[in-house]
Amino acid sequence: MKRMLKPTIISIAMATVMAGAAISPALGLIAENFSDSNPTLIKLVLTAPSLIIIPFSFISSYLTKKISKRSIVLIGVTIYVITGVGAQFTNTIEMLLAFRFALGAGVGLVMPLSFTLISDYFSGKEQTQMMGYNTAFSNFGGIVTMLLAGYLATFNWRVPFNVYWIGVIIFILVFFFLPKDKPQEAPEGVGKSKIPMSIFGLALGACGVMLVYYAIATNMAIYLEESNLGGSEIAGIVIAFSTVGGMITSIILVRLEMLLKQYIIPVAILVMGLAFGILTFTHSIPIVLLGVSLVGFGQGIVFPLVNVKALSQVDPYHSDKVIAVVSSSIYIGQFLSPIVLDGIGRIAGNPEIRFQYGVIAVGMVIAFAIMFAIKLMKPKEKMKRVHVD
Repeated sequence: MKRMLKPTIISIAMATVMAGAAISPALGLIAENFSDSNPTLIKLVLTAPSLIIIPFSFISSYLTKKISKRSIVLIGVTIYVITGVGAQFTNTIEMLLAFRFALGAGVGLVMPLSFTLISDYFSGKEQTQMMGYNTAFSNFGGIVTMLLAGYLATFNWRVPFNVYWIGVIIFILVFFFLPKDKPQEAPEGVGKSKIPMSIFGLALGACGVMLVYYAIATNMAIYLEESNLGGSEIAGIVIAFSTVGGMITSIILVRLEMLLKQYIIPVAILVMGLAFGILTFTHSIPIVLLGVSLVGFGQGIVFPLVNVKALSQVDPYHSDKVIAVVSSSIYIGQFLSPIVLDGIGRIAGNPEIRFQYGVIAVGMVIAFAIMFAIKLMKPKEKMKRVHVD
């Protein structure tokens, strides 16, 4: 049981990373099948779950006080499988989006717990390490499922939705190996106060990083077609490489943090900015693979550390609520990604994906410069743990 606890918790995170990106290689085929639909509406097939994940993540936080976390995960994964696989049987873009929204409900119930279960069972460096492993192996799951989805997309646009059957494996692991727990009760002496403003700052930053990171999943198939570099099958391989970098950095996250110290997140932002710069100018598949791997390198640092920093500032009793805030902001960024970036393209009169990647590159280099300057001027502060309402 104890040996299987870590892989069981890690498997839960795989469901969340597959919510949208798993079917991104099929986006071009979906666009062809629903050719009369608005292109932005097509991209919402990937990002629609994000909108529903947000309220259901707070519902999940509330439910932890009423029923066990194990029960919540089992309910969420069941919804995940039914709606994820069921989307392939729809015949209109409206019905397809309805199933994708419903998928978000299942993911929203599960997503905060994929992090707070780590907080429940691990602490210190082991907690940071587990956060890294969580991201790393969810990225690995993303690689496998996106490669599989890219292959399945060669048949037709419906078949890639079968990747969501992996939820059955997650259900089995949770049912047999996640310890039975009780609803959370407030520890004696835990007071009530507002969520620290620093949590909202972390959430806002994570939202921005996800907004640009998800430009890979939503735009890569179109980017490759615009550049005459390949179709949906090669798109699956390229998008999978965005998770390779993240998987590597997440595994060595503790060592990277010890090496770069307080500059680790600014460095990650700079790497992502340079990576999008590469994608702006290259017309070579190997260089594209390098670029998306570097984008993954950055996000593999940012997201685990944001969660660790957020959890370090509150009592464990409130961890679900704080993770719901941070994770909801991440999914807001995911949902807004095609809307904001397509909007920038329309305002500038340049709809090409290369232009969007160029804008991202400039923005992230500027963000790095600002963050680096602040780190230089601001003395290192110790995090204070507070109680939140």
